[in-house]
Amino acid sequence: MELVTLGRGGPQVSRAGLGCMGMSDFYGAADEQESVVTIHAALAAGVTLFDTGDFYGMGHNELLLRRALEGKRDRAFIQVKFGAQRAPDGSWLGFDTRPAALKTALAYTLRRLGTEYIDLYQPARLDPAVPIEDTIGALADCVKKGWVRHIGLSEVGVETLRRAHAVHPIAQLQIEYSLMSRSIEREILPAARELGISIAAYGVLSRGLLGGKDARQIGKTDFRAHAPRFQGANLAKNQALVEALRVIAVEKGATPAQLAVAWVASRGTDVIPLLGARTRAQLASSLGGLELQLTPQELLRIEQAVPAAAVAGERYAAPQMRTLDSERAARG
Repeated sequence: MELVTLGRGGPQVSRAGLGCMGMSDFYGAADEQESVVTIHAALAAGVTLFDTGDFYGMGHNELLLRRALEGKRDRAFIQVKFGAQRAPDGSWLGFDTRPAALKTALAYTLRRLGTEYIDLYQPARLDPAVPIEDTIGALADCVKKGWVRHIGLSEVGVETLRRAHAVHPIAQLQIEYSLMSRSIEREILPAARELGISIAAYGVLSRGLLGGKDARQIGKTDFRAHAPRFQGANLAKNQALVEALRVIAVEKGATPAQLAVAWVASRGTDVIPLLGARTRAQLASSLGGLELQLTPQELLRIEQAVPAAAVAGERYAAPQMRTLDSERAARG
């Protein structure tokens, strides 16, 4: 597994990370033992970066990661998102990134993960009620105390990114980036590169669409049952794009999912794909995408097969889209 530098002069992490969210939440029931074995398989393959959030399964994902990494903590770079508030029934209550709240959240995260520090800590979304300078200032204090080693952000626009970076160096911006979600290319990606901030790209398969996910297999507890890109005419249009991608994949002896992973990896070593695998088979398939070498001509064909403007539907339902500072900035 190739190693890359996180941020400007930051630590070395694996070329791709493992996104652990689906092992606890949002995609329906998961097999906990298979999840643990998948994390072990990722370690064996050289993956060092593991992405979680304290609200994934309301703490379950952190406890799962602790179990899987027992005795192996020194081999893992753990990044955690915080700030999303949820009720006991799983419903969403907004975001809270006040200094006192984030330090409280961090205390519980450290206990659940059974570690003395978090490698990278980041608010899951911009809290409109708290100046970003206050949030980053509190995180900088956590760095000074040794509780956190690096600071990240998630789904923020250029203005927020610059304001935050002026308070304390930001190592990483976590944001959706795939063949079907390319809005960051206009302003956010260039700004991140100017500032020396890496991109952790989640949703590289567009929630499974680029992997050929059959909508009939989506259960009621799977959030994709309400995602615009999986609805009616939108789904039919998006599946047609995937079939166009499949033609190229077959020529390469690969799957559409592997081609999608390879495309994200081709964006540069400062773009780190987060592979949302829940099983060993899914992990092995996604890692196979990292081995594909794409020529300039193949990259052009891939982008012509899945033009960003042809993708039907937003990546989240309207209420969730309104929480994205990154999308507000992109739309002006």
